[in-house]
Amino acid sequence: MTLTNSIKSLTLIILLVLGVSSLLQSCKVSYSFTGASISPEVKTFSVYYFPNRARLINPNLSQQMTEALQDKLLRQTSLNQQEESGDLEFEGQITNYETRPMNISQGDLASQTRLTVSVKVKYTNNANHDEDWEKTFSAYEDFDSNQILSSVEDELVIAILDKLTEDIFNASIANW
Repeated sequence: MTLTNSIKSLTLIILLVLGVSSLLQSCKVSYSFTGASISPEVKTFSVYYFPNRARLINPNLSQQMTEALQDKLLRQTSLNQQEESGDLEFEGQITNYETRPMNISQGDLASQTRLTVSVKVKYTNNANHDEDWEKTFSAYEDFDSNQILSSVEDELVIAILDKLTEDIFNASIANW
């Protein structure tokens, strides 16, 4: 092989490597260890206040739900929070907050009680409206029927909000 052919081959290889790397950069999607796949043009998010429209009202639940979702997005993405008009917008309302007897035992007594919270969420992706959706998410925690709800409510609500925000995150950011 002559020196001219070697130079031509080397030049061709360099051009191919540069072409492939520039192609890969233009098709970039950001991934993280949390499972999030966020388009590079998405930089911000907004979480609007979630009013409580359930029949049974927990006076702190609206604020807790709103803050839990904001915290989840701040912890697991590199997005910046905006008060309104973010690239990704989350809004909705708490539609259900109820307790029900579970695990009926002897004498028709419930050994467990279930606290369930449901949230209707509207997700808007202002960078790609094909990904917009509106869904209802529900989560629950069981507790011993011998306990009064008010004595375990705070810890149950935290566990339920963890489940809800994980489900909302997976449906929106992780696209699951």
